[in-house]
Amino acid sequence: MSLIKSISGIRGTIGGKQGEGLSPLDVVKFTSAFATFLKKSSNKEKLQLVVGRDARISGQMVDSLVVGTLLGMGIDVIETGLSTTPTVEVAVVDKKADGGIIITASHNPMQWNALKLLNEKGEFINAAEGNEVLQLAETMDINFSTVEKLGKYITDFNTIDTHIQKVVNLPLVDVEAIKNAGFKVAVDAVDSTGGIAIPRLLKALGVEDVVEINCDPTGKFSHNPEPLPENLTEISSVVKNNNCNLGIVVDPDVDRLALVCEDGEMFGEEYTLVAVSDYVLSNQKGNTVSNMSSTRALRDITEGYGCSYTSSAVGEVNVVEKMKETNAIIGGEGNGGVIYPELHYGRDALVGVALFLTLLAKKGCTVSELRKTYPNYVISKNKIELTPDIDVDNVLKTMAEKYKNQPVNTIDGVKIEFGNEWVHLRKSNTEPIIRIYSESQSMEKANELAQRIIDDIKSL
Repeated sequence: MSLIKSISGIRGTIGGKQGEGLSPLDVVKFTSAFATFLKKSSNKEKLQLVVGRDARISGQMVDSLVVGTLLGMGIDVIETGLSTTPTVEVAVVDKKADGGIIITASHNPMQWNALKLLNEKGEFINAAEGNEVLQLAETMDINFSTVEKLGKYITDFNTIDTHIQKVVNLPLVDVEAIKNAGFKVAVDAVDSTGGIAIPRLLKALGVEDVVEINCDPTGKFSHNPEPLPENLTEISSVVKNNNCNLGIVVDPDVDRLALVCEDGEMFGEEYTLVAVSDYVLSNQKGNTVSNMSSTRALRDITEGYGCSYTSSAVGEVNVVEKMKETNAIIGGEGNGGVIYPELHYGRDALVGVALFLTLLAKKGCTVSELRKTYPNYVISKNKIELTPDIDVDNVLKTMAEKYKNQPVNTIDGVKIEFGNEWVHLRKSNTEPIIRIYSESQSMEKANELAQRIIDDIKSL
């Protein structure tokens, strides 16, 4: 059993002893700590939170515990039921709520669940705020409400439709162009709430011919829910066998978007953001941001439009912070996470689908032809295990010094650029491991670059 407490939320496997997994007691503990944090930071007499969940089997149980705890803390709850992470983020702002909790373990297998914590802007709380919540959970300096001051329970099961309408209404989303293109689209929602949201979105965009697989939100994931190529063989076959123009894949909470070309090949999760940014920048000049482990292709595309690209530390909170700092008009992460501030500061697969389909309709080409118009880079992901007595921070510092004559970025580990190639070294927070991401124009070259760095580290 596992319980992972971090600034981005509380993740754990269901079952087992308290403190060793995400037990009911742990759910109450961390929910009440978050509620206490919001009360202290807001200085408001009465708070209101939005709660939603993905379709995983434990969702209803965890949702009941979260809602009951918040009511017991005197906080009014807007229950949205089966939802998506971006939908809850949008709803927090739409309802003028004081925060939100999304019950989802994102791409983790179905035995996992988690609490993702949002502030009043519908954005994930930052590192300092997350640490304060964890400290409150440890001290349990928490006061529950008397019966006269219990929270009110409100339901709104229309938030997905509201979210879809906001996406459709975006100026850069051209419903008429999408409808006239007559796309046939396959959707794999890995048996979670994307099976509710994505088909409804496609209908609102004028896509009538949709082939649905794994779209029944049972929470019994039919394959590994992380949208990586090795997990997407089924939709690849479905796209080819049904002569679809495109395949759409989302993770269980619908904040990551992967695309499949008409020939069944992967468009590349890294290139979801690249393509969407290409479309946005073609209509509006502005800055872009992605994290340090994302493809260089976004930088190439951005600079091609005469605009500025900036990299951030890994993590959605860090990307959003850098986007605000640089006034970026589009950004996200190479895991298929598109952040479009015109709607909200959060990874949103629905926004990604709408903008991508508009681009595809206007280009009038196939998905594979569109992919060929972008710089071709490949990322190799490796790790090197170190003995516990080795100072990982010192290893990273030494590597930065060794390559000081190259462009080096140390805001999150060490990233070293070699022309159009780069390597990013990050230490694990849980074990003596250095993760090594390298990018080049072929997997062979990316692996060679990674091995060169691994050899350097071993020589230390």
